[in-house]
Amino acid sequence: MPEVASGRMPITPEGYQRLQQELERLEKIERPQVARQIAQARAYGDLSENTEYQAAKERQAFVEARIRELEQQLLRAQIIAAEPGSGEQVRFGSSVTLQASDEGQTLVCQIVGPHEADPLAGRISTNSPVGQALLGRSLGEVVQVKTPSGTRRYTILEIG
Repeated sequence: MPEVASGRMPITPEGYQRLQQELERLEKIERPQVARQIAQARAYGDLSENTEYQAAKERQAFVEARIRELEQQLLRAQIIAAEPGSGEQVRFGSSVTLQASDEGQTLVCQIVGPHEADPLAGRISTNSPVGQALLGRSLGEVVQVKTPSGTRRYTILEIG
């Protein structure tokens, strides 16, 4: 994996773009929508027992916290693009096709940083057991991964 500066967060260009899009959506759509909900709830009168107002204020706190979190992630982000020759060896950002030895099932995953990992979407963290087992490996290699349910074996079919 390329050198990541201290305090920086490795991220793929696509992951960075997803964070930017989420931040833009929160700032341009969610924040104004919550402000309107708060204004409407205030119009109902007594705020101490106004559940609409309380719910809108809670939503506002969530939206503002997420905006701050995304801004910090974007500031700390170090974009790492796919490296030349990445089809020869699994690296950060690689898309990898694997075959599970025990089931014959084929899986496709991308190796990403911990902040953009989403196993259900096929984005595997470099810090995960699977990510660590794959990094630096080559086409055709068999890797063993220790999981809570036992050791799994995968054959690397394709690296992109």
